[in-house]
Amino acid sequence: MKILFRPLLCSLIALGAGCATTHNPPANTPPAQVAVKPAPMPLLLISIDGYRADYIARGLSPTLQTLADGGVRAADGMQPSFPSLTFPNHYTLVTGLRPDHHGIVNNTMTDPVLGKFSLSNRDAVSNGRWWNEGTPLWETVQKQGMKSATMFWPGSEADIHGEHPNFWKPYDGEVTPNQRVDQVLSWLDLPASERPMFLTLYFDEVDHAGHTYGPDTPQVNDAITHTDAALARLVKGLVQRGLLDRINIIVVADHGMASTPAHNMVMADKLIPLKQVDVVSMGVLAGFNPKPGFDFAKIEATLEKPQKHMTCWDKTRVPARLAYGSNPRVPQLLCLADVGWRVSTSDYVAKKKKPTLGEHGYDNAAPEMRALFVAHGPAFRQGLQVPSFPNVDVYPLMTHLLDVQPVANDGDYNAVKSMLKPEAQ
Repeated sequence: MKILFRPLLCSLIALGAGCATTHNPPANTPPAQVAVKPAPMPLLLISIDGYRADYIARGLSPTLQTLADGGVRAADGMQPSFPSLTFPNHYTLVTGLRPDHHGIVNNTMTDPVLGKFSLSNRDAVSNGRWWNEGTPLWETVQKQGMKSATMFWPGSEADIHGEHPNFWKPYDGEVTPNQRVDQVLSWLDLPASERPMFLTLYFDEVDHAGHTYGPDTPQVNDAITHTDAALARLVKGLVQRGLLDRINIIVVADHGMASTPAHNMVMADKLIPLKQVDVVSMGVLAGFNPKPGFDFAKIEATLEKPQKHMTCWDKTRVPARLAYGSNPRVPQLLCLADVGWRVSTSDYVAKKKKPTLGEHGYDNAAPEMRALFVAHGPAFRQGLQVPSFPNVDVYPLMTHLLDVQPVANDGDYNAVKSMLKPEAQ
């Protein structure tokens, strides 16, 4: 692996230029200086959940804009992995694996051994067996001699392969953005021997507002403003510590957000008898498994016909570009809603549960799903805008910055190395 800054490889000696390490110095001659590999700089990975790529153009994120102007931004955003959901994409960012490969294939899923997984199931979320098909970057960093810290990153609550990050917090939505920032700064204040080199920070207010009110609302704008104020607090804290020019920062989102009018629902029970299938998930990406005693092939044939506002596939027939369907946790039959729609049931609507007015999870090629990417720090070029790229490429970029050996992954460092200054490539 290449290192962050090119070290001095040779020394010039009096009788010509040569590499000191290739000569045996005469007796009583002071040893030539040996090149010392410079230590990597700290890396802070920040997620603003649900921050759609074009939100930055609203002019409500001056701190983020300043970081982008002095660093690198994906002009049209970063492409999430499919499905464009929160847990799958957060785990992709820190493993470099697509969801089909790291096993967190949905926010709601089932496993024949482990049972059911959902965001609200704290036992499942903290069970490392759900997550152990991937190796998160904090584990790799720690195995290679450095420390890590995570502030609410999905997966960090689990004992993946028997270990957590050195410093981590169980998720608590009541912890304010400023408190999250202060915790990260306090970790950076630790003595050098204890200080983490890889840190994560997670904000969720923008996503919550997008779901509740829709992406094009004053409430989302308020959430963008509040989150940027927390970023300003972070930047101020880094400046006070003399760290802003000595830390690499990558700010991402896991996905974008699309407007979903309340009436835009495909009623699954109007198309198939739901009692004849195991319903794994509903919403933007609905999933169904066979139930013993019923003709699942007939149900598949029905749903795989052209449908209004959704497309259904057997998992073996999912389009290859989505890179999805081989993992055993992927349901046998998938129905993906068109952007702006969701899959629901008459029973759900009858209970008058308030529908969300913003959603994600759609086709990851949809512009509405494009996610934020901004990078800033001593390793990055300044004022550079790059084309959109898949989020699996963030992982090899980070392992390069930290000078750690990556595990096998789906990313491509060569696709993103142009973001870095030549001496950092």
